[in-house]
Amino acid sequence: MNFKFREDIQQLIEYKRFKDFSPIQKKAIPLILDKKDVIGVSATGTGKSHAFILPILQMVDSSLNEIQAIIAAPTRELAIQLYTMISEINMFNEDINIKLIASGKDKERMIEGLKTQPHIVVGTIGRLKDLFVDEAVLRLDTAKTIVIDEADMTLELGFLEQVDEICGRLPKKLQMLVFSATIPSQLQPFLRKYMNRPTLIEATEQHELSPDIEHVLVNCRYASYTDKLLKILPGIQPYVCMIFARTKQEVISVAELLKKKGYDIVEIHGDLSNRERKQALKAISADKTSYIVCSDIMARGLDIESVSHVISLGLPSSLNYYTHRSGRTGRAGRSGTSYVLFNQSDYNGIKVLRNQGFEFLYKDYRRGQWVDVKPFDFRPTRKKLTEEDHEIQKILKKPVKKVKPGYKKKRQAEIDKIRRRQRRLKIKASIKQQQKERAKQAQREKRELNK
Repeated sequence: MNFKFREDIQQLIEYKRFKDFSPIQKKAIPLILDKKDVIGVSATGTGKSHAFILPILQMVDSSLNEIQAIIAAPTRELAIQLYTMISEINMFNEDINIKLIASGKDKERMIEGLKTQPHIVVGTIGRLKDLFVDEAVLRLDTAKTIVIDEADMTLELGFLEQVDEICGRLPKKLQMLVFSATIPSQLQPFLRKYMNRPTLIEATEQHELSPDIEHVLVNCRYASYTDKLLKILPGIQPYVCMIFARTKQEVISVAELLKKKGYDIVEIHGDLSNRERKQALKAISADKTSYIVCSDIMARGLDIESVSHVISLGLPSSLNYYTHRSGRTGRAGRSGTSYVLFNQSDYNGIKVLRNQGFEFLYKDYRRGQWVDVKPFDFRPTRKKLTEEDHEIQKILKKPVKKVKPGYKKKRQAEIDKIRRRQRRLKIKASIKQQQKERAKQAQREKRELNK
């Protein structure tokens, strides 16, 4: 499908070497150009960003000195990534003014730069709300289009209330575009409140940009996640491998361990200073490292096309994040592998992901090669009840005909009595066993003397 874009946008498309539009782009672009509200659901790495960047650039009127489009992102890294992508238009058209309004940058310099309002604003939700609602220096109220990118993460990080504050002060005739890999049910009230008969696009068709990912489960029943990680890393020859841990502290400890073992890694977590974070991102963008250890939140703004492997140290607490983790690889038509190191605590999560359509292989790295292994079922087995457990259950299930003062104490006294009796029986049994052992030992010694 060919869209009639302006010459400068056509030049950008040629510069990006887009041979064809992806399914999400083919469906979203004509709707956005027709000023419709759109909810775009598509896996990471399938061209979601350009699905709204290209039509927004087409709709901007550079002769008007006012904000016409807002692109809101939940993290600074993602905002920077989107700003970099949309700013590429300035190589072919210098008249479009685009500003980055993100946390972590000097606020006073930002305010100074807003004496002339840009045509397009790309920013983090918190800083956009700060300069628009609190400081009143950013004139978002002139915008005709707003994009909420990574909407599920916006909800997950608790930014939806701030988005609500921003949208509540925007024009009623506002085009809203919501893009995400998943749309949780908790987002529905917000979408109903602000969107006008939105068109839902779910791009599931295969395309050269569609993820080609092999999902592999690696059993950690007899080893910790980190022990297993060290065992399988020799079996992975990555271009770039992203290793996901659940918490910031786990990221730090895993990073320290891998550094001690001689691995060249970059770590991304919330304790890094701005300078350290910039150095890490610079190393990643320059392809100077093969291993990135990170948490889900810190990695969502990293757009790295060269990720060949993803390793999850257990499933994330929110299973939606697994879609984003695995989606870091297999991008732009390349294939990739997502390893999940799992134990019993991950069993229910694996079951849910299977029901969602994920197909897992069971493998292990043994004697220098990857081998297929039998699926291991972590379903918990029922505990065998002792005689003491049965007696206590009878007391607990006994119906109370008339509740009298102190009935809980009396019931507890009965339970304690059973436990004392069982302890006495166990002690007696133990003494008898010891006596039998001593008698047997004495007989053995007597036989030895008689030989």
